[in-house]
Amino acid sequence: MNAPVKQNVPALAGGGHVMAIVPQTFEETFRVAKAVYLGGLAPAALIGKLDGDAAISAVTVAIMSGAELGLKPMVALRSFTVINGKPALYGDGLINVVRQSGKVAYLRTGYAKDDKKLLRDAGVLPSLEDEEREPGITERVFARLSEDERTFGYCAAKRSDTGEEKTVVFTVFDAIRAGLWQTEAIVTKWNKWDKKNEQKPNDSPWWRFPQRMLAWRAAGYCLRELFGDVLGGIRDEFEAREIAEADDMRDITPRDRPTPPKPPTPPEPPVEDAEVTDVTDESSEQPTGDGEQEGQTDSAEFFTELEEALAGAMDEATIEEIWTGLDPEGTFDGDDVNLDIAHKIKQRRLGQINPMNGG
Repeated sequence: MNAPVKQNVPALAGGGHVMAIVPQTFEETFRVAKAVYLGGLAPAALIGKLDGDAAISAVTVAIMSGAELGLKPMVALRSFTVINGKPALYGDGLINVVRQSGKVAYLRTGYAKDDKKLLRDAGVLPSLEDEEREPGITERVFARLSEDERTFGYCAAKRSDTGEEKTVVFTVFDAIRAGLWQTEAIVTKWNKWDKKNEQKPNDSPWWRFPQRMLAWRAAGYCLRELFGDVLGGIRDEFEAREIAEADDMRDITPRDRPTPPKPPTPPEPPVEDAEVTDVTDESSEQPTGDGEQEGQTDSAEFFTELEEALAGAMDEATIEEIWTGLDPEGTFDGDDVNLDIAHKIKQRRLGQINPMNGG
């Protein structure tokens, strides 16, 4: 029996450091994104119903967005989601980005109740200086707070480079006022497939994880303000989703153009218009037939329409446009009396928008 032939196979080396693959160009980023997509590792929340190059492009954008925040490609894909076409960080992703920035002296977040120090640091209770000036003021203010106002998530952080620090609390009262707080285990939801409302278990994170949601909301406000240069305006997932839902519910039905208010009844013509007044008065005193009464009614309606239309005109060009559209010259062709009244209504409006045009 022949002895096995020995081969020179290198021994397996132990130790070493695992290095993440970080693309340096757009082409390299696209190649990494394509590998992620073809390998089935692209998060469903990121690509949605996209496929092919469109899905690869979504992964590419997520990796690029993460790179701007200092995240490695796979970390970015685990930290980012896309809501309403905009990238957003998961709640813990927001905190991790800030921690990795190297600009944090300390960052504490959590859930508390009746913690006077945190409430004081957040500005809800009077400061220590106020307490020294007016002893007992802290207890009096605290006593006026409801239980919902004393129960909160918090975030306290300080920058190592500038020394700035901030504490933010987000209370149960804040969540109730914002319409976020959930208290029902069963809720009514719209089934878009069957087109009807259904009773379903409440899967809202505000029902399942209320303490964590309070803390993450406080962290979102605190960190975006204190570390705005690090986060670059990125929102956390839940706040972005709430904004998207609010946009979907906003009524965008076009409103009808408001009807301009009816102008006040014009004053009686001045003395120099006596000729017009006399003719009108004489006409009203003389017996008239049905045809004459109908003509007077039509003229009055025309004058009312003219006055209402001119009331909404703010410049001479609009007045001329309205005048041409209603065509008093054609309407009162051969009727100098009513045509003169129409001209006076026009001159009165011109005088109202520009006294120099009146006369």
